[in-house]
Amino acid sequence: MNPTPEAIREYILAGLSCTHLEVSGDGQHFEALIVSDSFAGLRAVQRHQLVYGVLGERMRAEIHALSMRTLTPDEWKLPRG
Repeated sequence: MNPTPEAIREYILAGLSCTHLEVSGDGQHFEALIVSDSFAGLRAVQRHQLVYGVLGERMRAEIHALSMRTLTPDEWKLPRG
């Protein structure tokens, strides 16, 4: 059975404190917008590794693909355009 976006959201929240989190997807391919203080001082690759670490084996067993936008709360506040 393929995971739902809601399940992926819960997996992330179980291991990472987020101030904002959106997950969408079709059961195999997912997109996530993750805003967390934990990303402060980390490069994009390190942020993604942090999320992959939270998801653990689920990345191999359940989630085929996950595209992430990882921001700190200050970055999230910046105007987007």
